[in-house]
Amino acid sequence: MSKGNRPKDSKMRIRAFPMAMDEKYVNDIWKLLRSAIQEIQRKNNSGLSFEELYRNAYTMVLHKHGERLYTGLREVVKEHLVKKVRADILAALHDNFLQVLISSWQDHQTSMVMIRDILMYMDRVYVLQNNVDNTYNLGLILFRDHVIKHPAIRDTLRETLLDMVMRERRGELIDKMALKSACAMLMTLGLESRTVYEEDFERPFLEQSREFYRLESHRFLAENSASTYIQKVEQRLNEEGERAVQCLDESTRSRIVAVLEDELIRCHMTTIVEMENSGLVHMLEHDRFDDLLCMYKLFRAVSDGAKVMMESLSRHLRQLGRELVTEKCSNGSGAVGAGGSGAGGVGSDESMLKSPVSFISELLDLKERFDRFLEKSFLQDRQFKQQMNSDFEFFLNLNSHSPEYLSLFIDDKLKKGGKGLSEQEVEALLDRAMVLFRFLQDKDVFERYYKQHLAKRLLLNKSLSDDAEKTMISKLKHECGCQFTSKLEGMFKDMGVSDSTMEEFRRHLENSGNELGLDLYCRVLTTGFWPTQSVGAKCHFPPHVQNAFDVFKRFYLCKHSGRQLQLQPNLGSADLNACFYGGDKARRHIITVSTYQMALLLLFNQRDRWSYEELATHTEIPDKDLMRAVQSLAVGKVTQRILVKENKGKEILPADTFIVNDGFTSKHYRVKIQTVAARGETDPERKETRCKVDEDRKHEIEAAIVRIMKARKTMDHNQLVGECIQQLRHRFVPAPAAIKKRIEGLIERDYLARSDSDRKVYHYVA
Repeated sequence: MSKGNRPKDSKMRIRAFPMAMDEKYVNDIWKLLRSAIQEIQRKNNSGLSFEELYRNAYTMVLHKHGERLYTGLREVVKEHLVKKVRADILAALHDNFLQVLISSWQDHQTSMVMIRDILMYMDRVYVLQNNVDNTYNLGLILFRDHVIKHPAIRDTLRETLLDMVMRERRGELIDKMALKSACAMLMTLGLESRTVYEEDFERPFLEQSREFYRLESHRFLAENSASTYIQKVEQRLNEEGERAVQCLDESTRSRIVAVLEDELIRCHMTTIVEMENSGLVHMLEHDRFDDLLCMYKLFRAVSDGAKVMMESLSRHLRQLGRELVTEKCSNGSGAVGAGGSGAGGVGSDESMLKSPVSFISELLDLKERFDRFLEKSFLQDRQFKQQMNSDFEFFLNLNSHSPEYLSLFIDDKLKKGGKGLSEQEVEALLDRAMVLFRFLQDKDVFERYYKQHLAKRLLLNKSLSDDAEKTMISKLKHECGCQFTSKLEGMFKDMGVSDSTMEEFRRHLENSGNELGLDLYCRVLTTGFWPTQSVGAKCHFPPHVQNAFDVFKRFYLCKHSGRQLQLQPNLGSADLNACFYGGDKARRHIITVSTYQMALLLLFNQRDRWSYEELATHTEIPDKDLMRAVQSLAVGKVTQRILVKENKGKEILPADTFIVNDGFTSKHYRVKIQTVAARGETDPERKETRCKVDEDRKHEIEAAIVRIMKARKTMDHNQLVGECIQQLRHRFVPAPAAIKKRIEGLIERDYLARSDSDRKVYHYVA
């Protein structure tokens, strides 16, 4: 046909497929599908053509007969479940019930999978358009509603499952796979929900378990110790956890474990922890690390479980610490007081040393022991660590001597002639001592004592090594800042400057031709750095000794005009050449003594016999220092008695007379006389130190108040007190009353002023 003669409307048209179907044809298709579904349910599906069945179902849905197909499916499945499946299961209620139920369930699942394949197009079209359950879920719902929810089946299933669990708990063998399958069935029937599983099994199971373990816990506690009980609890927890994984739904594990923790642990926490002769205290006393670890792991999982353990641990630790510090305090004070008072405690230099050192050593041992518990039994739990630190801080500060004793302990470790400790061992001890230092509230008191003890070590050349001393100072500096250690570092600087000064003094003597008649070595100390103990202490020396001091003083003041020098005889030492004539021949020794002892012994070159009163008059040595010096020389260790007291007895009276001990012998050429000196302060000395500390604290409190008010300008009284305590707590904890008193002082000096509207509010003025 030519282009010009083509008809106008020559486009191809596709006519719609006729939607109407003969009712008879629809019935025939449905009968065919129903017959096929029934054959599948009877397991006679081998002769079926699934392709043909799928096509027939497709045709019904396509021609808008999806509702007929869906409704018919529901009726067929329901009929099968009610008449066949449920009837079979009810018939087996008392004989092989669980196996019949599980078998019927598995057959139903298999048949629904096959039916789903046939009706796949219905699921994709009709189900989605009408928002109804798909084929497989419909089968589950029908099985749930008409089989599992049947009262007889539901009750029998619950009782059977609970009985199996109880028998398994008693150690009997059960069909774990059947139990697991039954639980899986209940979970599946919930359609992505745990409702069916919870209502028909889990909730009754947890209630039964709670009652079972409530009774068992009381029986276990009555029959066993705490260690055995927690082992049984751990065993039960493991058993129930494994049972939940192997036999039940795995989600039940956390719930049954919570029930056990509640009934076996939480309800009996205090009873377990405080059980006599086996509880937590018993475990601590007998180093039962594994039992404590087991208890900690169990209690940690329970609300407030760790808190109950910590409270019991804290009470025990505080009791141990309180007994230790109060006992050592009383014993220590007694030993120190005897030496300090001079009431005959002569041979007790070793016991005096033992008291403060043993006090700190036992505290360190206690800390180390509980640190092992923290590491091995409490897995470095932060809360346990904080509680232990709080306990140590509590009882360490119960003893007002703790700062002094800690300084004495460090002094003992940093002195020459220690117990053969290596540098590494000394540093390890210092690290442990620093742990206790952190617990001290009165760090300023420790600083004052440490300065005194460091001064004696440096001036008497008793320091173990400069490196050890500087290491300790660096530890204190790291802990408290450079202000805390500035004076200690200044003391070391003075020692170095003194060495240079003495070199210049020796060259001066050589150049001037001046002979002193003795070898003099002086340390020049800066007053602000060194402790001002015994300032102005007098001592009258023989002329040639005093002359040597005067020569050095003139040399130093000529070199440093405007300075002042004051002799400190309480810190010096001297080597004396001594000759003893008793026996067949004379015996020569070099006697190392203190400056005070030197002044006393040189008097015996003038005459043979001196009374105590005469020694005091001629030397003008302070009474307490004179008593210690005479005690050391006359009634100290037998091998160090240079003098002899003519009156018997160790107590020294003013009328007692002394002569040189010509019978003195020693296997050593150089003999060092140990001064009977208290390792701790006497009560008057301690009171004096406390007064000095309190005076220093006044200035520190005022400085803190001024710093705070300068920054804030206006503050409420309570806020000012709280912030002042916070700023000063790294050195000491000031009492609110002391802060209030210092505020009043600053107001009087016009640094602060009270608010006119509120007298509890302060304004910064200066």
